Amino acid sequence: MKPIAQKININKTKLLVDAGALAAFLVATAPRFSGLAIHEWLSIALAATLIVHLLLNWAWIVSITRRLFSKALEHKKRVNYVLNALLFIDFVVIMATGIVISEVALPQLGIPSPRAMAWRGIHGLASDAGVIILGLHLGLHWQWLVGTISRHVIKPVVNLFRKPARRKEALS
Repeated sequence: MKPIAQKININKTKLLVDAGALAAFLVATAPRFSGLAIHEWLSIALAATLIVHLLLNWAWIVSITRRLFSKALEHKKRVNYVLNALLFIDFVVIMATGIVISEVALPQLGIPSPRAMAWRGIHGLASDAGVIILGLHLGLHWQWLVGTISRHVIKPVVNLFRKPARRKEALS
């Protein structure tokens, strides 16, 4: 029984971390809406959240990496792995270029940043690519998302509004 309870808790944790990362990413992709300070600090928090996401999924990463070139590995898992690798590389580029062009966060920490315009262009292109790759990533994980949200969000909320079932003894 205990492994099932642990799996449920891990899925809840993954759902919360992923929802937070998605919300942060969506806000961070619109710096004109949120302002540059929120964009930069939220992006730094997002980087930490993505590290947690990777750690929560580390067993899967190791397992698939070991079997990546095996004929027994399902095509969907291989595509998912490659897409995840592209997303990881893209996010590293986004974060690295974001740090280089920082106008608020690094200066507030007393770290000067160069004002290189080329980095800004790379940051913009990588961010645009990130939106597309993240959309594909979410699409590949859609069944897990729907099932986990149903199990851990929708059903508990619905159960709050259900009347308790009557006992047979009370009816006698």
